[in-house]
Amino acid sequence: MADIRRIDETISVAPQIDPADLGEIAGEGFTAIINNRPDGEDAGQPDGDAIAAAAQTLGLGYSAIPVTHAGFSHAQIDAMREMLDAATGPVLAYCRSGTRSANLWALASAKAGGDPDAIVAKAAGAGYDLSSIRPLLESLSAGA
Repeated sequence: MADIRRIDETISVAPQIDPADLGEIAGEGFTAIINNRPDGEDAGQPDGDAIAAAAQTLGLGYSAIPVTHAGFSHAQIDAMREMLDAATGPVLAYCRSGTRSANLWALASAKAGGDPDAIVAKAAGAGYDLSSIRPLLESLSAGA
């Protein structure tokens, strides 16, 4: 099973998950999965459709918000916020290492008016350093 890192009561992040992991993920109380990894990024990675099908059989919500090397867009940030707001319980977001998922959560939280200091602290508690996006967090939070 993937290394799931809890950011707060609403969101956890993980490196790549496998369809076989979803039973355990559902058993841990997650209600939705967010895939932040584009299909075909690495040879042998599970296809997003396979994860989505497994999630559906377990009654888990699923959304794909792939983030490539091009970085984050406002559409991706807004889609992440919408998924988190619509979730009926804890959400698990994943990518190759968990970093893009943590960053996208942070950006979505800041854009919704979250305090950058609190966002950075939550991410740090889960093992993620947001210093590279700190100026963007400040800007998004100020514009909320």
